[in-house]
Amino acid sequence: MTSVVATNQTILVVGGGISGMTAALEAAETGKQVVLVERNPYLGGRTVQLYRYFPKMCHPTCGLEINLRRLKANPRIQVLTMAEVTGITGGKGNYSVSLKLKPRFVNENCTACGDCAQAVQTEIDDAYNYNLTKVKAAFLPSIFAYPQRYVIDPSIVGGAEGEAAKAACKYNAVDLTMKEETVTLNAGAIVWATGWKPYDAEKIVYYGYDRFPNVVTNVEFERMADPRGPTGGKILRPSDGKEAKNVAFIQCAGSRDENHLRHCSRFCCMGSLKQTHYVQEAFGDEGKSTIYYIDIRAIDRFEDFYQKVKANPNVSFVKSKVARITQDKDGNPVCNGVNTEGYLRYATAHDLVVLAVGMEPEVKGVSIPAEVMSDSSGFVMADPANAGIFGAGCATNALDVNRAVQSATAAALRAIQVVNKVARAEG
Repeated sequence: MTSVVATNQTILVVGGGISGMTAALEAAETGKQVVLVERNPYLGGRTVQLYRYFPKMCHPTCGLEINLRRLKANPRIQVLTMAEVTGITGGKGNYSVSLKLKPRFVNENCTACGDCAQAVQTEIDDAYNYNLTKVKAAFLPSIFAYPQRYVIDPSIVGGAEGEAAKAACKYNAVDLTMKEETVTLNAGAIVWATGWKPYDAEKIVYYGYDRFPNVVTNVEFERMADPRGPTGGKILRPSDGKEAKNVAFIQCAGSRDENHLRHCSRFCCMGSLKQTHYVQEAFGDEGKSTIYYIDIRAIDRFEDFYQKVKANPNVSFVKSKVARITQDKDGNPVCNGVNTEGYLRYATAHDLVVLAVGMEPEVKGVSIPAEVMSDSSGFVMADPANAGIFGAGCATNALDVNRAVQSATAAALRAIQVVNKVARAEG
C-alpha cells in the first residue's frame, strides 16, 4: 500500500507538468510539506514533449533538468505518479482529497536497464509521441522520464509476456501483483495545475485531418522534428515517407472561432515561427515554409524572433484564414482560400500541412468545490477570498512556458498564505 503523510498544513499540487513542478518546488523550498500528483507515469507534462523552446531554440532539458534536480534533493516533496484526484471535500484549510493510483507493475528497484522490454514483443500506441508510433508494452515513457522507471502495460499482465518481463528483470523490479489503490489525504491548500491538451483537429472538418494523411498538428510536427521522435528527427510525409520540403503552417486552427475555441491560444504563432527553423535545418535552402495567418501575435521579446523569421527568404507569409484543405492526385494537401492582401484566390499544394491547433484545459467538469469556477473555455477561475484552491499555469489560461511558470509561482504563494494561517490558528 502507498503511504502518504499529509496534514491540513500540507499543500497538494495536482498536475506534474512545468507549472505543477514549479508550484511544488516554490512551496517546498519555503519549508512546506507538498504532495505532487501526476496522472502520467512521469513528470514534465507537455513541456517534456517539446523538441525546443522559443525564442532561444534551446531544448526543454534546459529548464526541466534544473527543476528535477531541485525536486530530487527536496525531502519535503512526495511525488505520486499515475495518480488522479477523484474527489475533494471540505474547505479552505481543511480539505479531504481522494486519489486513485493505477499500478505501474514496476517498483523502486528499477534501474531502467531495459531488460524487461527486450523480453516483450507486444506493442502499444506511444502516447508520448502522440500515437505516431508504437512502443513495447514494457517501456520507459521517455529518455528524460522522472521517475526513471519502466512501466508494464496492463495488456500483458496475467499473460506469458508479463511473466517473461518479470523473469528478465535481475533486480526484482517487475511486480505483477500491484493493484489499483484508493488513497485519502488531507491538505490545507490545493494548487490545480492540470495543464492543457491540443484541440481535437478532427473537429475542424474543413481541414481534413482525419482524411488526409499529410495534414498533421503542431504537436505532432514537434515530435517529428525531435531526433528521439517517431521519425528520428526527419521531416517526412506520413503517407509515403518522402521528405516534406515544402511545409505549410495554418494559424488559428480552431482558435479564435466561436465554433471551436473562442480564445487565442497565444503560443501558436510563436510555435509555428519556431517550427520553420526545423524545416530550414533539415533541408537548408531547399526547405520552404508558408505561414497562413490572420495576424501574428509576437509581443515583447518575441518581436525580434518574428522579424528574423520574416526576413528569411525561404519563409512566406500569406495573410488569410485558409477556407479548406483538399488533396491532389499525388497526395499533396492543397490549401484553398483568399489572400486578403490583394484579395487573390489561391489553391496551393504543399508536401505537408501543419495545423497550429490551440490549447484547451486538460480537465473539464472535475469534482472540485463549487467556489472554483471556470470560464466559458473551461479554464479554472478561483476566488482567493473564499477558497484554498488556486489554479496555476495552463489550467487557468492559454500560456507559454514562461508565463505558465510565473502563474505557478503566484499560485504557490497563495497556497503558502493559506497554510500559514492554519499553522498560526493551531499554534
